Amino acid sequence: MTKASLEDTTRIQKIERGFKLPLRTWVEGLDCSGKPFREETILAYISNRGASFSLDAEVALGAKLRLSIDLPPKLAGGGDLNLVLKGRVVFIEATPGKNTRQKISLKLESRYLIQAESQDPQESACDEK
Repeated sequence: MTKASLEDTTRIQKIERGFKLPLRTWVEGLDCSGKPFREETILAYISNRGASFSLDAEVALGAKLRLSIDLPPKLAGGGDLNLVLKGRVVFIEATPGKNTRQKISLKLESRYLIQAESQDPQESACDEK
């Protein structure tokens, strides 16, 4: 691997850093038969570009979904706050066993930044060159 490609890989990994946040999430969209659905699930992973979660509803690759994520009161200043995101299904994985749920990976349509408190506010994963 060349020095340039190693630096590019490191930069991409920094940008793609995400979080395993088991937060209650509502997913809305159209299922494979074109019927609207709204399903409660638990968010498995989120980054500034994507999210993963499980669904009972069958959705198609490329389907547009809306997520409404319940944020903890501590993050919401003690109030009731939801993070609403939209994206397209880019990966579907059947879960083994009797469970009919599928693991869904979504590419978010708009970017945002999640930053830990301990990080320097001057540093930003959005500082791409």
